[in-house]
Order: sequence, then structure tokens, then C-alpha cells
Amino acid sequence: MNDVFIYDALRTPRGRGKQNGALYEVKPVHLLEVALRALQKRSGFNATDIDDMIIGCVTPTGDQGFNIARTAMLEAGLSAANGGMQINRYCTSGLEAVNLAAAKIAAGWESLSVAGGTESMSRVPMGSDGGALLNDPGVFMTQNYLPQGVAADLIATMEGFTREELDAYALRSHQRAQKAKDNGYFKPSIVPICDASGLPILSKDELVRADVDLERMSALRPAFTALGQQGFAAMALHRYPEIEKVHHLHTAANSCALADGAALVLLGNAEKGKELGLKPRARIVNCTTVSVDPTIMLTGPVAATKRVLKNCGKTVADIDLWECNEAFAAVALKYERDLKLDPEKLNVNGGSIALGHPLGATGAILLGTVLDELERQDLQTGLVTLCAGAGLAVATIIERV
Repeated sequence: MNDVFIYDALRTPRGRGKQNGALYEVKPVHLLEVALRALQKRSGFNATDIDDMIIGCVTPTGDQGFNIARTAMLEAGLSAANGGMQINRYCTSGLEAVNLAAAKIAAGWESLSVAGGTESMSRVPMGSDGGALLNDPGVFMTQNYLPQGVAADLIATMEGFTREELDAYALRSHQRAQKAKDNGYFKPSIVPICDASGLPILSKDELVRADVDLERMSALRPAFTALGQQGFAAMALHRYPEIEKVHHLHTAANSCALADGAALVLLGNAEKGKELGLKPRARIVNCTTVSVDPTIMLTGPVAATKRVLKNCGKTVADIDLWECNEAFAAVALKYERDLKLDPEKLNVNGGSIALGHPLGATGAILLGTVLDELERQDLQTGLVTLCAGAGLAVATIIERV
């Protein structure tokens, strides 16, 4: 198997994923096009050097349909590049795209690929592509499939997390993200989005807030009580009769925010990197995909982490920095507790609670985030993992070269 190197990683800023967000006026293909042009400019590859581009997108319909990966390549002037593929593994899609590209390079089938993801949640609402597991009662009731917010509340209930613990974690995410933003930790990897005149539309993450405090957070009402009362809490109790009731504890403040954005990673083997004069930043050590119970669905990162560590003979002690996507506070808290992690090594620059979660792009964003932070702190090894709908989870380990 060939070693697979990360030669570069970048992203757009994350905009608020609603119609009042800064990136609402920007088509999702343009987000991806801007990132792709910047990646080519920074790395200097030609279109004919690229064997494939794999892009994660969770709602591949409307503006994001009809293979947005290939469309972005054409818009970026890379018509001579090979391939272009759009994939959907729910919220893990951006990282799974990287893992698929890495696997093809490791097998010797490709030598240089672009992978990542994009999502414009302001323009293409989550779930607007439909699907039986989402909309067909005959399917989701048979599977006891819950809305993710109710599943997060189920996790909090079963783990015994309090509202205070969830809010305290969310506050930590906001404080860390604000510090990282103020200190320019994200700046080296962010590509600004500009209008046709070259004027900036958004150059920094839009969702980070400096005015968050526990008092204001504690005043918010739970966000998923109404969904629970529509029968989904009863479905959770049917699947998990050991609990008396589902305590609805997640709010808009301790859940991830909807966001727009795109992220790309340039991957290749040693020979192609040498040919193009590229310096590797890190190596993909191992990756894996797992599935857990689709009812509780968001507990997969623990299982994925244990498997990927076992795959490459590593332990928790071998990992310097961890990124577990903050879909909901309970997800990150359970991950931290189950693996007995040092909180100072997990999501050190905040996460999706503070910065937003552009579904298809987040996995690639987190990979770039942990790589930047490993370099900043002069550390060696990082692990990235995300939960996803239907019980899926992905994990990837990288180490600096």
C-alpha cells in the first residue's frame, strides 16, 4: 500500500445557514469553485494532474444536485481534470470523501486527488431531497428512527447529563472559537468569498459570538420538546424501555448551528508530490466507517474511534489532538467521557456549536482544523470523527510528516 499524504487543506468561511446569512446570495457551486481555484493557486497543479475530485454533499438536490463536484471543476476551469463525484454519507460525507480518495491512492489507482465537501443550508434546506427514512412513516416507525434532536436528548437522558452540563460545554465551544478567531488560528486556511466586483462578502466565520453567557443560555427553551410530543419520544421509549421518559435538554445554544461552506483537501502519493514540488503536511494513517443503533444514532464516534485505533495499533495515549463534531453537546460529552479524554485536547478551537455545521463540508473542515492546530502547537497525531444519521460514523487518523 502506498503512503497517502495531505499536501494542502483549505476552506471557505462558514456563513449562517439561513436566508439572513452572508452566504445566502452565493450559489453552492460557487463556494466550491472558489475553494478549488484557491487550492490550485496555492499548490500549482495543472488540471491534467488531478485524477479525481470527490465531494460530500448531504442534500444533493436543487442548486446542489446533478453532480456538483463535476460542475465545480468545469466552473473552475478544470475541464481537463479526470472525474468528479458527489457522495452522501450524511454528516460524515466530507471526511468520507477524503477517506475514499485516500484509499484509491493507497491502492495505487490514483496519484493526486481533491476531496472534501460543500453545503449551502441557506439555499437548500436539510431534508429537502426527501427519502423514505425521513418521510415514510412505514419505514421510520418500523426502524424507530428519530429526528436527530430527539436522539440527542435520548443520549443526554441515558447518560445522565444535566442541562447545566450541556450548556457549560456549549459555552466552552463558543469561548474557544472566539479565542481562535481573535488570534487568527483559522486565517491560514480560510479563503474569502467575494462578489463579482471582487468585494468581500464574507472573510471570517459568521456564527461565532462573543456575547454568549450561561445566564442567557439557560433561559432558552428546549428545542425538541414538540417533536418528542409528536410520538418520537414514545418511539424512543419503545426502543429503550429502561428509561421512564426522554428529558428534552438540547436548545439552540447547545446544538450545532446550520451553516453554509465548503472545504477541500489535496491528497497524493510521494511520487506525484515530488514531481510537482509539493511538500507533504501530513500522512493519512488509517480510517474507518461504523454503524450503531439507528434510533440513538449519534453514539457512533466512540465505536469508530476504537476501531480506527485498533486498525493501526494505536491507543488513546498516542493521539495528541481530537476533533469530534459537535452535532449536539451530548455527543461530544459522551465521547469525552467514554474515551476518558483530556478536555484540553478535544475540539480545542471550538466546534460546530459555535462555528456552524455545513453538513457535507464539516468533515473536511475538521481535518484541516486539526492539521493546522497540530502544526501550530508542533504536535504529531490527530484524530477526526463525526456522527451521522441512521447510526453512521467515520473516523480518520493523521500524523504530521
